[in-house]
Amino acid sequence: MNSVFRNNLRRARKMAGVSLQELSNRMNQQVSKQALNKYELGKMKPDSKLLIALANALNVSVDYFYNESSICVELESVEFRTSRQKMSKMDSLSVQAIAVDAFERYFELEKILQIKEVDEYFDFQSVVRSFDDVESAAKQLRVEWQLGLDPIPDVVEMLEDKGYVIVQIEAPDAFKGIKANFGQRRLIVLNNRASKIEQNVVETRITALHELAHHSLKFSSEISTKEREEFCQEFAYAVLFPLDMAKKELHENRLRFYARELELVKERWGIPFSAIIERAFRGGLVEKGILRKFELSLKARGYKDLNAEPGKFGSKEVPTKIESFVFMGLAKEILTFNEAAFYAGINAWKLREQMQLLI
Repeated sequence: MNSVFRNNLRRARKMAGVSLQELSNRMNQQVSKQALNKYELGKMKPDSKLLIALANALNVSVDYFYNESSICVELESVEFRTSRQKMSKMDSLSVQAIAVDAFERYFELEKILQIKEVDEYFDFQSVVRSFDDVESAAKQLRVEWQLGLDPIPDVVEMLEDKGYVIVQIEAPDAFKGIKANFGQRRLIVLNNRASKIEQNVVETRITALHELAHHSLKFSSEISTKEREEFCQEFAYAVLFPLDMAKKELHENRLRFYARELELVKERWGIPFSAIIERAFRGGLVEKGILRKFELSLKARGYKDLNAEPGKFGSKEVPTKIESFVFMGLAKEILTFNEAAFYAGINAWKLREQMQLLI
């Protein structure tokens, strides 16, 4: 039990993204940095009063410190993606610790409920060397997953149905996504800010498919890291808005685009303005000079700012598998109410708000 406590305390601190000294400061010096270090080393134990203070400072329940998981997740083949704004080392460690905690709850719940899902992962066998290869990969995915040429209603839901384990976490704005593996399972981590900003569901769709590209594509050793990221981004665009449909909707020999026109395309396909014009360029519908002018126009109009671009796409883009597992466990009376709240990663009162027994 002492080992469980010290490990969970260390993890909770990493999840909070604070140093030992910062944790001490949060607790108004109720406990020193040195004492906190001894707690994490298992050399000392806090009394009940300090235990409650620790839980409050780290935004976890007291029970969290004594929960012993039967599954230890170690992320493998990790690829971490941020925006141009850099993240601190502490923030990066915090994001990964939060993700690991969420995945452990997911897999442990899966084990308790004896759920064995069939994975239908996508793998593009050819080596990617060019944008033409990226287009081929996107076309193959739509064929293998029988998507046709229609808009994809909900990317996150689609990937969960195919067996990808997706968690959405609270993280700094600079964080976009993580691709990782755990054994044979393929994992994706997304930033939860889209749930707060409705319009950012479009960004979430692209990020999810970008991380899928990292899982699915093999790149030539000659490809630089920058080129690989560009290919993954184009893969996301190509999956969302196939070239055949871009040519049909946008037509060729275009000299200009109107905001309302792009807004209509965005609302149908769930893809941002810049990606729409990028697809027009890839399809030979506009020259590169038009693409550059358009990017400058977006910036001048402020459409590059967060949540500034007009147009909304009507999907949630929120992973729901673990929530469905929780209610399944409650319905089968396998989980107690407190256990269900723990696995859902929310407070018991919040879970109770969501419960409405029909039968």
